[in-house]
Amino acid sequence: VQLVESGGGLVQPGGSLRLSCAASGFTFSAYGMRWVRQAPGKGLQWVAIINPSGGSTVYEDSVKGRCTISRDNAKNTLYLQMNSLKTEDTAVYYCAIEAQRPRGQGTKVTVSS
Repeated sequence: VQLVESGGGLVQPGGSLRLSCAASGFTFSAYGMRWVRQAPGKGLQWVAIINPSGGSTVYEDSVKGRCTISRDNAKNTLYLQMNSLKTEDTAVYYCAIEAQRPRGQGTKVTVSS
């Protein structure tokens, strides 16, 4: 099983980023997926969850209305579109399979002016 996150970077407040997670080594389309993040000095926090088909999503309150989780099962890829970014969104973002802990290295998002 391999999950490789990408798309992070430095962005100004109010900006946007699109994170990607390339999955391999398992039947991606059979599993719910989630994005989680870890801000500096803090623990893991879930951000968004999507069911196997992509038809159902749930968001943590602080990102609701600003982020969109999606997936392309044909490409074995999970996405997180992040808009109206705030400084408090600064964190390392990971994708994870259902309730499992993240496996990858994550992608760092820094929101700063």
